[in-house]
Amino acid sequence: MLTAACARLIGLVTLACVSAGCLVGPNYKRPELASPQQFRFVEGPQAETLADVPWFQVFDDPALQELIKAAIANNLDLRAAVARVEEMRARAGIAKSYLYPQIDGAASYRARGATSAQADENGDDEDTFHQNTSYGFQLGWELDLFGKLRRQNEAALAIALASEQARRGVMVTLVGDVASAYFLLRELDIQLVIARQTLDINDQTVTYFQNRLDGGVSNRLEVDRIRALRARTAATIPNLEQQVATVENEISFLLGRPPSAIARGAANPDAPLPPAVPPGLPASLLERRPDVTEAEQFLVAANADIGVAKAMFYPTISLTGFFGGVSGDLTTFLGGSGGIWSVGAGLLQPIYQGGRLRRNSEVAQARYDQALAMYQKAALNGYREVADALVTIQKLAEERVQHEAGVVVLVDAADLARARYDSGLASYIEILTADQDLFEQQLRVAQTRGEEFRARAELYRALGGGWQP
Repeated sequence: MLTAACARLIGLVTLACVSAGCLVGPNYKRPELASPQQFRFVEGPQAETLADVPWFQVFDDPALQELIKAAIANNLDLRAAVARVEEMRARAGIAKSYLYPQIDGAASYRARGATSAQADENGDDEDTFHQNTSYGFQLGWELDLFGKLRRQNEAALAIALASEQARRGVMVTLVGDVASAYFLLRELDIQLVIARQTLDINDQTVTYFQNRLDGGVSNRLEVDRIRALRARTAATIPNLEQQVATVENEISFLLGRPPSAIARGAANPDAPLPPAVPPGLPASLLERRPDVTEAEQFLVAANADIGVAKAMFYPTISLTGFFGGVSGDLTTFLGGSGGIWSVGAGLLQPIYQGGRLRRNSEVAQARYDQALAMYQKAALNGYREVADALVTIQKLAEERVQHEAGVVVLVDAADLARARYDSGLASYIEILTADQDLFEQQLRVAQTRGEEFRARAELYRALGGGWQP
């Protein structure tokens, strides 16, 4: 009898294995997306891409590299993202476990007795007491004939992969944020140097006119105007220092540490810009950007959920079994063998559930449509951000050239104004105007160069870089 039952069990398992290829629901296929042939505002080939270069080669600054390393090691958002990846991997493992049989150890004890009154009714002279214990292993296995469990496993795996892409996205954003904040800090350092140098020139000018006033060859109006210009320049310094402290606090937060000063080298107004690197072909952006690949994994999961919803219309077949032993009074009834076993199979076919299964299928389809729209949106947003960064880099370079040309002529204008004043050919107003214009133009150059650095960091982030080891 045991042999026949085992044969039936083996037959059912074989049937399950033969039917394992039956998966209801659509298999995932990447949707077609319209993409530009090449990025705008880029001349020449686009085979290479900035995103294929590790961040420590793109941002070739030892101080910045140390900051990025510290941020990757200690940033709290990144730690949370890593923990979420571990959670989703574990959940995927849970979903996969349902594909296999479940085997549990089981034991039970039961005692039964009769009172003396009951014993008298039965003709016994004393109380009766019976007990038995059973122990063994029980098996339960849902046969995945129509792919419901495999679709659930597919969806859970896609969610786990999406969490990994989310971690990459946090990494990309973190590297970009640290680099952008650092470049802003360097820009403010340069502006501080310019402000202090200009303040020194203003001090010399004040001394020059004060001496002329003391010598009786000037008037108080000239000295007052020069002092007012000096005060205006001096007022920019504490404002810039406040901005420096704020940015340092921001970087400290990204590094996962309390607000503190950020170590860096001396300000260099003439530091070279990073070399221009082609952004690559637009079509490859779909594989590089973490937010796009994350959205696609959510789409894969939603597609698998459609299969799960469709599989719920079909029968659920499960196997059960038990093998173990017993002790106590039951062994006498069984002839003293002390061993028991059982096998069974069950089938559950939904007949009427008030439209619940159909509505569940509609929910799954609607969620797929939402995931598809979000995937398309993520791809289009990626193209837009890259195009924005490229045109920003190009136009900032053109703007910087004009600002630098303006500095050259304003330096000459300031020298000429002083020479003309000494010769009596110009008033002190020309000196004031030339010094003020030169100071503002130098600040514009520093600001534009800082924006160029940050635009390159933004391009690197938009291309999906910053996640390489």
